[in-house]
Amino acid sequence: MRITGFIKKHSLAMIGALCGVMNGLFGSGGGLVAVPCLEKSGFEVKQAHASAIALTSVFSVISCIGYGISGNLNITEAIKYIPGGLLGALAGALLMKRIDPSLLKRIFGLVMIYSGVRLFL
Repeated sequence: MRITGFIKKHSLAMIGALCGVMNGLFGSGGGLVAVPCLEKSGFEVKQAHASAIALTSVFSVISCIGYGISGNLNITEAIKYIPGGLLGALAGALLMKRIDPSLLKRIFGLVMIYSGVRLFL
C-alpha cells in the first residue's frame, strides 16, 4: 500500500471516530464535524451533507442503544418527535436538491454559529 493511501485510509477512520464521539456526546453533533471533514477529503458540498447524514444515522442508532442501556433514554417522549422529524427530513432532502451549494454552505455555517452562540450563552 502506498503511503498516501495508508494516510488517507487512516485519516478517514480518524474522521469517523471523531464524528462518532461527537455524536455520542452531543447527539448528532457528529454532522457538524463530518461535513467540513468530508469536504476537505474531496467530497462535493451536497455529497458531504448527504454522506454526513448517512454516517450520523448509524452513529445515532449506536448512541441511542448506549443511552438506553444507561437509563438516559425516554423513548416515550422521544417517539412524539418522530412524525414531524420524518416530514422535516424529507422536506430537507428535497430542498437540498434545489439549493445552490454555496448557499447551502452559508446556511450550514450560520446554523453552526447560531448553535455555538446558543450553547455558549
